[in-house]
Amino acid sequence: MYISALNFFKNKNSSLVGKLFFKAVLCSFIVCSLMSMTSFSAQSESISQSVLRLHIMANSDSKKDQELKLNVRNLVQNICYNMYSDTDTLDEAEKIVSQNLDAIKEQVQNEVYRQGFDYSVNAQLVNMYFTNRVYDNITLPAGYYDAVRITLGEGKGHNWWCVMFPPICISTSENTADISDVLNQKQTEIVTDRSYECKFKIYEMFCDISEKINGK
Repeated sequence: MYISALNFFKNKNSSLVGKLFFKAVLCSFIVCSLMSMTSFSAQSESISQSVLRLHIMANSDSKKDQELKLNVRNLVQNICYNMYSDTDTLDEAEKIVSQNLDAIKEQVQNEVYRQGFDYSVNAQLVNMYFTNRVYDNITLPAGYYDAVRITLGEGKGHNWWCVMFPPICISTSENTADISDVLNQKQTEIVTDRSYECKFKIYEMFCDISEKINGK
């Protein structure tokens, strides 16, 4: 009877120790995950403050409107690349774009007319929310980014986006721009390493919730 009672308490204590150990491991995992996400969030916010996006909103999803959007994309990319091809910082690029925004709008409007459309054009330098976006081998995390936003007509069609500065979306023999030109080593790893995909999704969920709470 004494042996049975001793075994009972041993088994009970063993079970209790096991539960406590599991809880300790679980808590450690949660703490480490939160610390990792905190670091990832900080890096993601820095990334969003280091690049200038291009966002073009088509009039509609018709084939002709979507083709027009791509023609405008090519035009705006070349215009802006020529404007700040020797620029090294985001502030300088934004200043140049801001000073030439009316000229960009005018050239886009002329292209719209040349293509046979009578849509109005709106060009703005804005700070807007983007979800996670993938371009070639680069994934940019969700967040608020400065962007040149071109709206064609009603702007109800599928949009097009890319990184305007550094001008990595322009493929020319003269253009050797790379995302690492404006990001540090860790940030560059984040946007080019697909192993961060899970963190991107978690961070995007957090950003989506924050945006809804803030009413933006």
